[in-house]
Amino acid sequence: MFWWGPLLLIATFFGMEFMAWFTHKYVMHGFMWYFHRDHHQVEAGFFEKNDVFFLIYAIPSWLGIMLGMMYHFYPTVWMGFGIAAYGIAYFLIHDVYIHRRYKFLRDVDHPYFFAIRKAHKVHHKNQEKEEGACFGMLLVPPHFYREAKKAWMAQKAKA
Repeated sequence: MFWWGPLLLIATFFGMEFMAWFTHKYVMHGFMWYFHRDHHQVEAGFFEKNDVFFLIYAIPSWLGIMLGMMYHFYPTVWMGFGIAAYGIAYFLIHDVYIHRRYKFLRDVDHPYFFAIRKAHKVHHKNQEKEEGACFGMLLVPPHFYREAKKAWMAQKAKA
């Protein structure tokens, strides 16, 4: 095992936050709005056209891991696992915690998660392609954290 592998995985994971922000703002709310629109407008059914974006990240992750192992080029293996780790975090936070598509992780009691959920609600307030806000997932504007922490502390003081 290469000592730098886990560092590359972690760097890739955090780099994916920028990629997710960029893709969300300029691709999903841009030329691929057709696929993303149903995520902003409530439609019947468990699956959304928006779920196609899973492939945009899953395919490079899989190819990086597979081809890196086949050709013994390990940086792409670690990067592939970093993309996959971000994908797992995205699924757990976005689909499970924020949008409640599954029935677990509903009782998380921490200001960080409250801030993420609030920023995402602000993002979904606008149901159209233009004029969006808060395109990131793990990092949101600091005022959301401050507000969430203040509300959380007040809630804890009452208990």
